[in-house]
Amino acid sequence: MKKGSTLFLKIAVIFIGLPVLALCIFLLPYIANVAIEEAKKGAELAYVVFGLLFIMYVSAIPFYFALFQAFKLLSYIDKNQAFSDLSVIALKKIKNCAIAISGMYVVALPLVYIIAEWDDAPGLFLIGMVIIGASLVIAVFAAVLQRLLKEAIDIKSENDLTV
Repeated sequence: MKKGSTLFLKIAVIFIGLPVLALCIFLLPYIANVAIEEAKKGAELAYVVFGLLFIMYVSAIPFYFALFQAFKLLSYIDKNQAFSDLSVIALKKIKNCAIAISGMYVVALPLVYIIAEWDDAPGLFLIGMVIIGASLVIAVFAAVLQRLLKEAIDIKSENDLTV
């Protein structure tokens, strides 16, 4: 396969990570500063916001790890190693990261519910559900690809042994 055949997908992986990075650098600290000011005034809801911000920051770690694994997977495809155990391992790590993100937001959902109830914004709860659902879809998709790739590798190795 040509070296640059996955260039578009690699660029897409980078552009997927940029909005989350901008969110972590600019918007979340701003929300934290507002919550600190509200906490100084005695607002108890600020502590709920702190918990949600903590989960959002922690969930960025598996998100970027999964993006890195996707980038590595595209590199394996460039090197004609798409049907290798390295690709299966990368897909397994992507699946585990998606499950971790989904689990974190399941834990955060009660906090989102409290904020949505206080602000009378039911759409906020729906956004939390969408994040969980999207993470689960990615986890299932990665698991299916992992299984298919593993079976293809097994068939290929079996055919290589057949004379």
